Amino acid sequence: MNGSNSDTTTTPPGPGAGPGSGAPRRSDATRGAILTAARERFAADGYERATIRAIAKDAGIDPSMVMRYYGNKEGLFAAAVAIDLRLPDVGALPREDVGRALLTHFLATWEENEVLTALLRVGATNAAGAERMQGVFRDQLLPIAERACPDPQQVPARAALVSSQLLGLALTRYVLRIPSAVALAPEEIVAWLAPTVQRYLTAPSP
Repeated sequence: MNGSNSDTTTTPPGPGAGPGSGAPRRSDATRGAILTAARERFAADGYERATIRAIAKDAGIDPSMVMRYYGNKEGLFAAAVAIDLRLPDVGALPREDVGRALLTHFLATWEENEVLTALLRVGATNAAGAERMQGVFRDQLLPIAERACPDPQQVPARAALVSSQLLGLALTRYVLRIPSAVALAPEEIVAWLAPTVQRYLTAPSP
């Protein structure tokens, strides 16, 4: 980024430029730089302490461009932590394998996706972050519980229990970074926790 105050979306394309070239590409690059900087800043500082000015500086642009693209800090945060968990299709799995598949998928996602860590950090201390985290799990995890749970009335409670396991793991391993949790190999985590997640999803009521 060159730090210019101008909005790259208004720059006329050069000769021969067609759709998807020139300014649109620069605009996409600018947005990408803003979102990357925002995720890192939210993860490091939390929602309250992170500022538009600091995020713009990290992205190498003027703060007015952040405001132009995302409106305010809340809008930027919403865009920065928009998450598709890409959960496995449990309908294609044997019922007894749902817990292991779900845990394996979540673990791989947390290992590779710093956005989830940023969201968890913010969600633990900020109402906007908590609401965003609730939405992610409500919209994407609840359907998994609906397909696996033997009692439709228990779906919300069971999804909440699964969330407690997944978020507890993420908190200790990626946020607090408790050494013994960090040291566990992924296959060890799956071996320990998959039966618990499976029980929450499919076991009869206690």
